[in-house]
Amino acid sequence: MGVVWITGASRGIGFATTVKFLSEGWEVVVLTRAVEKLDALKRDYPDRLHICKLDLMQLDGVQLPNLPVDILINNAGALVNKPLSEVSLADLQKSYGVNVFGPYLLIQKLLPKFTEKAHVVNISSVGGIQGSVKFAGLSVYSSAKGAINVLTECLQTEFEQNTQWSFNALALGAVQTEMLNEAFPGLQAPLQPEQLSPFIFAFATTAHLVMRGKVLPVSMSTP
Repeated sequence: MGVVWITGASRGIGFATTVKFLSEGWEVVVLTRAVEKLDALKRDYPDRLHICKLDLMQLDGVQLPNLPVDILINNAGALVNKPLSEVSLADLQKSYGVNVFGPYLLIQKLLPKFTEKAHVVNISSVGGIQGSVKFAGLSVYSSAKGAINVLTECLQTEFEQNTQWSFNALALGAVQTEMLNEAFPGLQAPLQPEQLSPFIFAFATTAHLVMRGKVLPVSMSTP
């Protein structure tokens, strides 16, 4: 067992993954703005669930828990569904801020806490993989996820010579989350967060033993 840090864990995939890690005996540090949504879970796991309220774009001055990082799961995401002609600078700043700048800055801030074989798992999207099917309206979201995929590879290259740290990404297909419902009302995804969380747990706890710097598509559809 160890300590896993998860961003955006107040709902959806992040929440389900938090529950899975807690049920397996791990300590979990949740980094989120919506801390009140975790009150009930905190009562169930008062000693192993650590909740830190923060905005990923405002990390300066934030007092993070004094705990090591065995696993970091950058799960927080922002999905903008608009045609190119309607995308604003604020939309770009929101999407790239949450999906790219936030994980980048958080990794940077947590480096001193990384344990010897720390594993960073970036939650991405199949839409960010070159050659995959693209959808109109997702130019901001998919391009941001493409950036986090390349960042994953770059960080592995930067640290693989002098550390045993691993950086991998999971490029997910559609999952029935609140974020998906907000962007695509009425769309029915093939997976629920609770179906995906055991896979994320297994990947985060074991994949670094066999792969480093990889972006793995995780989707019920092809491509």
